[in-house]
Amino acid sequence: MFADQTVIITGAGRGIGAAAARIFAEQGARVIVNDLNAAPAEETAHAIAQTGGQAIAVAGSVTDPAFPDKLMRAAVDAFGAIHVLVNNAGYTWDGMIHKMTDEQWQVIVDVHASAPFRMIRAVAPYLREPAQAEKEAGQPFSNRCVVNVSSTSGLHGNIGQANYATAKMGVVGLTKTVAKEWGYLGIRCNAVAFGYVDTRLTRTKEAQEEAIEIDGHEIVLGIPQKVRALLDANIEQRIPLGRAASAEEAAGGIVLMASPLARYITGHVLEVTGGMGI
Repeated sequence: MFADQTVIITGAGRGIGAAAARIFAEQGARVIVNDLNAAPAEETAHAIAQTGGQAIAVAGSVTDPAFPDKLMRAAVDAFGAIHVLVNNAGYTWDGMIHKMTDEQWQVIVDVHASAPFRMIRAVAPYLREPAQAEKEAGQPFSNRCVVNVSSTSGLHGNIGQANYATAKMGVVGLTKTVAKEWGYLGIRCNAVAFGYVDTRLTRTKEAQEEAIEIDGHEIVLGIPQKVRALLDANIEQRIPLGRAASAEEAAGGIVLMASPLARYITGHVLEVTGGMGI
């Protein structure tokens, strides 16, 4: 399905991003695996290579303004072209509005909204110029697209996540704008909004093996054990499918929206929620 296609995935060292990288590779894509830290990125890329796929790891922070151009050049140097960009990288730093600091607000908005914007700006010539050449030659457009990761927190808000919810709704507006600006070149842009997925962001803080360090702050991902217990206690009432999604199931939504099967879908927000919120 993705033969001869190059796919860049940010935040692909673990969780949903790593699962998406594996699925894309299984479907023939050449994958650029980005992560903040080199070790998980290299582990994911190595696992893909071990099964006969093609992947390289490019570590770096998506919030570094210089990094998007570096990532695009690495992809082109390795595989010659770019076809799909998946803006998946991110984390949470929760807090109630009346206690949230300016820094806490800004870093989450930066990673979930400003970083995808810079990534899309950086990938623009690599998607637009070959599409323009195809248009001028009267050729069918190749499959080219951007998939942004949003959240039900962005669509509906969530207690303790004013920063995250704002950024994740913002990326929906970014998605729809790119779809309108680039549609004439056959370049699609969609978002995938995840609900309850079993990742580091939804496991209990107490179960985390490590914190992430951002600008000198150690941020423990996850949610308090009491909150997780409440979520699990009434899960069958909240989610028609009665369970959290696996990382692979969530990643399937990304791959679906990037695939040629979605060639006439753009500007859409696909909710991957097991029916939560219907």
